[in-house]
Amino acid sequence: MAAQRQLMRQSYGAFKGIFLQQRCLSVTAQRLLPDVDKAVTLKEAPGKEPKKIFETKEEVERRLKLQENIQIDVPLDITTVSGVPEEHTRSRRVRIFKPAKNAMQSGTANISRWRMEFETRERWENPLMGWSSSGDPLSNMNVDFAEKEEAIAFCEKNGWPCFVEEPVEKVMKPKSYGLNFHWNRNTRVSTK
Repeated sequence: MAAQRQLMRQSYGAFKGIFLQQRCLSVTAQRLLPDVDKAVTLKEAPGKEPKKIFETKEEVERRLKLQENIQIDVPLDITTVSGVPEEHTRSRRVRIFKPAKNAMQSGTANISRWRMEFETRERWENPLMGWSSSGDPLSNMNVDFAEKEEAIAFCEKNGWPCFVEEPVEKVMKPKSYGLNFHWNRNTRVSTK
């Protein structure tokens, strides 16, 4: 900080129109404020637009009311503009659930997310390759959400009927390696 001030003082005498903290001091201000530290703490009055200076009290209130947000009590429904056919929006239900942890991994990443998926419709086996086929465009649509309420709000906004599957929380019992060799009647096995 001291090195910056010393550098500013050195460059102060070299330049007439010096920039201090993004502000340019005029030649008159340089003569009146020879100390650089005082020039840095100089504050300017906030500028106002000419229209706002001559506004009446009613005009100010009207301008402030126009800047406020308008609250609508009707829930948002975008089914008419989403482009999804009517048969897919009204006759299908959406399942909201927490996906299970991957059995091949020991980590617990991405298990706190909520997933939304449509109920499955007709599927058939492709006779050429044996793959499962579907004529349903929404069968592969899986959307993840951080909270359950976000997923429900998304379904309501799109006009999709939904149901929530609450996850079953697994209770972890504390275990120790020594319990494998403990001699009690629950784990004792006869060797004879």
